[in-house]
Amino acid sequence: MSKPNILVIFTDDQRFDTVHALGNKNISTPNIDWLVQNGTSFNNAYIMGGTDTAVCMPSRAMLMTGRTLFHLEKSGEHIPEDHVMLGETLGRSGYHCWGTGKWHNGTESYTRSFQDGADIYFGGGYDHWMVPVHSYDPSGTYPGRISKDMIPVHQYEPIDTYTERVQTYRVPALVEEKIADHVHAGEHSSNLFASQAADFILNYEKEDPFFCYIAFMAPHDPRTTPQEFYDMYPPEKIGIEENFMSQHPFDNGELDARDELLVAIPREEFEVKCHIAEYYAMVSHLDSQVGVILDALKTSDQIDKTIIVFAGDNGIALGRHGLFGKQNLYDHSVHIPMIFCGPGIPSNAVRESLVYTTDIYPTICDMINIDIPQSVLGKSMTTVIKENEMGPRDYLYHAYKDIQRAVTYQGWKLIEYNVKGVRSTQLFNLTTDPNESSDLFGHPSYSENIDVMRNKMFQARREFGDYLDPFAKFWEGF
Repeated sequence: MSKPNILVIFTDDQRFDTVHALGNKNISTPNIDWLVQNGTSFNNAYIMGGTDTAVCMPSRAMLMTGRTLFHLEKSGEHIPEDHVMLGETLGRSGYHCWGTGKWHNGTESYTRSFQDGADIYFGGGYDHWMVPVHSYDPSGTYPGRISKDMIPVHQYEPIDTYTERVQTYRVPALVEEKIADHVHAGEHSSNLFASQAADFILNYEKEDPFFCYIAFMAPHDPRTTPQEFYDMYPPEKIGIEENFMSQHPFDNGELDARDELLVAIPREEFEVKCHIAEYYAMVSHLDSQVGVILDALKTSDQIDKTIIVFAGDNGIALGRHGLFGKQNLYDHSVHIPMIFCGPGIPSNAVRESLVYTTDIYPTICDMINIDIPQSVLGKSMTTVIKENEMGPRDYLYHAYKDIQRAVTYQGWKLIEYNVKGVRSTQLFNLTTDPNESSDLFGHPSYSENIDVMRNKMFQARREFGDYLDPFAKFWEGF
């Protein structure tokens, strides 16, 4: 029997709680819901964090290499040859590897990963209606590509009513320079990448199974999408989150990051509601394009022969804890959706095991019965998915640059901060306070919990190799 196809759909800034079938009744995601109903979802899927302000760069590197956060090179901006990539492994096992969409990990690694492809966006974020893209080039020559620092600024002008809301998006005159082969002016990035993936699937005639990778740029800002999706979410009907704050209670080291400056501080409730409405609109539009890809699989009779993996690169705050971006270690920023669907995978199943993005690579290898490269450090989730066994770990460890660390263990979460030599600590009981609204640090009755969690954090430091400069500065004076 031939091996199944592999389809990986990776979204940008999609938080864990943005899927209707997984509990958010205020959002419409019928196509992602189809994956949930026909596959296995993980309620506790996370990223490890980030060692760069562009959190999605190491996140994407961990997906494609199966490496953990402190075993990447340059935060994933460069992937060395001894870090065997998912596409390389599948290609050597007879797969035809094809990709399209966002790539944040260098051009050379893209060539190693894919034998074929369509349009590629080399960068962080950009205008969804005018994406500067390169056509796939097997030689790996992509002159003048966008670097991670060349991200336009997205600004909102605060106004009184949503209908008068004005969005301005300052696009530098980079497109006039040689940063891309072409720009699909007027075509949304989600439509662009989904249609190209659908064309690939519908026209695929090789006998070899395919590995198809689609990396959407949505729902990353600027949150611009077709009007029909905005109309689905009137801001005045959007509820404010329980852990909404007008501003963060202390300096977490990233209060002046780009994402945090998209909205004035202190945060205003209606302005935050507008952003949430736009975010939901982006997710629903993205979902419609997931439907385009699924329809192509169904039309080509490949749906029952394809393992589909759906996941996000990181979450985002959007007003929770007074923050707006993902440069933090609260649940809203490190918790992601993750769904496996396809042959041999239980339908309408949910797993509670603690898993990371980095576990996807070895799981795919396990499912198609090929060897997992020694460079891969993630843990296979195959028995978790198929037999509902206990997961590969009993705790989660998160890190952000040299300023934040967090550990989750037995229903508790500890977050430690080291910002310019000033230390702050937070302790949350996730069983009674899943939104991390009530900080218990400083209460004498929880001193024992602090000791247990700090010991677990030191264990995690050893296990995950958190000794790299400059990130190890976090531990100075601890």
